Amino acid sequence: MRRAVVPVLLFALLIVSGCAWIDAYFLPPAEDTAQELYEAGMDAMGEKEYGDAQEYFSKLKDRFPFSPFALKGEVALGDAYFLDAKYMLALDAYKEFEALHPSNEEIPYVLYQIGNANINLFRSIDRRQENIKEGLEYFYRLEETFPNSEYAEPARDLIIKSRRILAEHEVYVADFFWRTDQFGPAWHRYQFVVENFSDIPDLRDYARKRAEYSYFEYQKSLSEEERQRIQGSWKRWIRKWL
Repeated sequence: MRRAVVPVLLFALLIVSGCAWIDAYFLPPAEDTAQELYEAGMDAMGEKEYGDAQEYFSKLKDRFPFSPFALKGEVALGDAYFLDAKYMLALDAYKEFEALHPSNEEIPYVLYQIGNANINLFRSIDRRQENIKEGLEYFYRLEETFPNSEYAEPARDLIIKSRRILAEHEVYVADFFWRTDQFGPAWHRYQFVVENFSDIPDLRDYARKRAEYSYFEYQKSLSEEERQRIQGSWKRWIRKWL
């Protein structure tokens, strides 16, 4: 009897193992859970494999949009782009999170990172500084809305940095007009710096001196009527800053 049972057991084992082999070969592998995707993404971040992290967090977002892990993964996706120097993609990810979850506890950090990503898009002083202006808007929002946040103080430091960049850009443009003997536009640009960047004393004082010189050179090109009209406003402006 025992000799008859052994072949039957062997045959049954072969059937079971064969089915398992067929399943493994032909059936798709089980999908990762939301937690597994999130943890894999965080592990990749720890290893500085930011491209892999972006892939994990994107899958998490697409497959499990209502999971608590997806919520954390959305911010982490922005971080993965940011650390990979893909600042435009980081901006998109952070802004989408802010739009979808405006009351989430991560919003102070997200506002800070949006400003930070904008600053990192700065390339040179001669270009338009739209990203610096946008970054400032987010830093101001963070400072005003979440003044006690741990990100408020570093945001203030970046506000100072951003304002200097904007002031230097204005001075660069004004200097261009100066060098090309366009004293009217130069005068207006230097005035703008004096009036709007008084918190940056070195650039303010430089712009004020250049404004005075530009004004007198500009006067030479005007008619007497125009000269009289402009002199009144110029004298008031001078008295304001003395």
